Amino acid sequence: MKTFESLFAELSEKAATKQAGSLTVDELAKGTHFIGKKIVEEAGETWIAAEYEGADRTAEEMSQLIYHLQVMMIDRGITLEDIYKNL
Repeated sequence: MKTFESLFAELSEKAATKQAGSLTVDELAKGTHFIGKKIVEEAGETWIAAEYEGADRTAEEMSQLIYHLQVMMIDRGITLEDIYKNL
């Protein structure tokens, strides 16, 4: 099972090595605006799932939201420590 930290490490490695075929690398190449739109999309889908689709679907949407948030973190050079100090 992945954790927030292990996912961030995995995505950071893909970004650093520009792993061929990586959706993360592709998303980073599309830039901040694209990533931001994905975050907004997944946030909306999380809300709809929470309202109408139950816990399992909500957790799935939340995991996708977390993924895109972490891609934005990498895009903007934000570390886990930057996030943790603001919690």
